[in-house]
Amino acid sequence: MNAKEIFLKTMPYNMAKLLLGLLTVLVSVVLFAVLVGIGYLFGEGGTVIMLLVWLGALGIVRFIIMHYFGYLIKAGHIAVITEAAATGRLPANQIEYGKQMVKERFATSSIYFGVDKLITGAVRQIQKTVDKAGDFLDFIPGMDAIKGIIKMFIGISLGYIDECCLGYTFYNKKQGAFKSAADGIVIYTKNWKQLLSSAAKITVTVLLSVALITLIVFAAVGGLFTLLDWNRFAAFIIALLIAWAVKFAFIDSWILVKMMVVYINAASSTQITDDLYDKLCGLSGKFNELMQKAGKEKTSSSEAPAELG
Repeated sequence: MNAKEIFLKTMPYNMAKLLLGLLTVLVSVVLFAVLVGIGYLFGEGGTVIMLLVWLGALGIVRFIIMHYFGYLIKAGHIAVITEAAATGRLPANQIEYGKQMVKERFATSSIYFGVDKLITGAVRQIQKTVDKAGDFLDFIPGMDAIKGIIKMFIGISLGYIDECCLGYTFYNKKQGAFKSAADGIVIYTKNWKQLLSSAAKITVTVLLSVALITLIVFAAVGGLFTLLDWNRFAAFIIALLIAWAVKFAFIDSWILVKMMVVYINAASSTQITDDLYDKLCGLSGKFNELMQKAGKEKTSSSEAPAELG
């Protein structure tokens, strides 16, 4: 099953992400109407203050909705993509399968967030070491600009590398979530050139898609607010939120599927050697912490991951 087929056949997850994004937009619009309405009663100064309060509230709303519900939907999606990429088949009920796999592998949402945070930290620490490898080229004129562009692409793509490593916890069900997550990072380090090369190619297309979607959304929202003579600044923020919701639901999902297919194919042929664990522990404190928790899994029940304390 190729990436396009997986993307289209896991559309229920994309739509769930879109609904979450639009819910964020809806709550933000309601908050804007209430807060700016209150500010209007106190004149221009009150309106400005309430606009600032609204901007702060946007971050809280997005965090509450996306950090919990969005992350768990993403985890279920990763589980289903992994199954499709590894076996060529989708579960009969992919939503239930995703929920079941997340519950089995992580038991509680706090464990999932803990594993995800450790993977993210470890990958970024390891990547800093990889980045230093290009420092010897600094004497070449214009190299700083080239390195800056390369780092921009790496920064964008690293978010999906994290998710690929998380996907390995679903791929390798025979061991604990922390150990599988550590193995997932080892697989990344052994195949980082191939994975980042694929990510860079995908990212170029995605950046163009994001630019197009943003222009369309800004034109539609800006035109509506201008017609109704509503606040232009609010139109700008809401257009950003809508564009982000569409990107989160479809563009991010497309990159995730493409990267997961490349990663699972690499994982199936990668031999993990014991010496890599010690090397990565030396490079990354987060990876070392992940390995310590993996060690605790061996002494705990095989049914539950180690606790995060």
